[in-house]
Amino acid sequence: MRRLLITLLACGLAASLRAQDIMLPLKDGSVKFAVIGDTGTGDNHQYDVAKVLAASSAKFPFEFVLMAGDNMYGGDSARDYKKKFETPYKPLLDGGVKFYAALGNHDDPNQRFYKPFNMNAERYYTFKVPNSSVRFFALDSNYMDNKQLQWLEKELAASGSDWKIAFFHHPLYSSGATHGSADVLRTQIEPLFVKYGVAVVFTGHEHFYERIKPQRGITYFIGGSSAKLRTGDITRTNLTAKGFDTGYTFTLVEIVGDDLMFQTLSQRSLTVDSGTIRKTDVQTPDGPRPVTAPTITK
Repeated sequence: MRRLLITLLACGLAASLRAQDIMLPLKDGSVKFAVIGDTGTGDNHQYDVAKVLAASSAKFPFEFVLMAGDNMYGGDSARDYKKKFETPYKPLLDGGVKFYAALGNHDDPNQRFYKPFNMNAERYYTFKVPNSSVRFFALDSNYMDNKQLQWLEKELAASGSDWKIAFFHHPLYSSGATHGSADVLRTQIEPLFVKYGVAVVFTGHEHFYERIKPQRGITYFIGGSSAKLRTGDITRTNLTAKGFDTGYTFTLVEIVGDDLMFQTLSQRSLTVDSGTIRKTDVQTPDGPRPVTAPTITK
């Protein structure tokens, strides 16, 4: 297994920063992507975030976008797909940026057949970034049955990737007053994440941004505020490394070797969080093993 040595270099709200002030290293050959969640409203808030996301791509040319569920609120007719996805993200789609969706509790499972969501007609799936050691696992956290759990363990065990990253809708840890942590789901899938070295997890559902303090060696992000916002919903817990519930957000990510760097921006183009997650393999006399208490430096 892999030991995660995680260095989180967190920044507070930087009002002077704009979207064009990308703090990521922009290395040639790195894996660059964005993460959004709870997007499918079709309202001005979604469009505002989409504009900043597109503007960021001019300076940070990410290749794909992860969608953490609730991709279509209300109807999902052809007109809805146009209003709630195709139009707001048209500049990115026209530029060849791919979107990979996970299902949320407001989503019809038939969304898996919508080709631009790249779900391959499956409720859960995995994909590997070409010419990299980064693999993603999209889960359906609405229905975590034995079949999905068996699939997940099989895929994690066979992955062989240095970076294993999961994304789905319901957060395993949350300081949200409205929903909070998905405790039952956590008992089902977190042991597999720990066993097979999942390093990072992206979720939505809560309509705010929260980065959770590493749990059992895993860094969890909540980003369900890319079109929906529940102001003041983050409660005081010992889970929060960084929380932001006064604006709409998305996250940019770059992976270079053992470093995963992230920068979260608001709809006003302000940086609300940033940092680096560093992963290092450690060999023991009995072979490699996971660690449950990562070293954190701020």
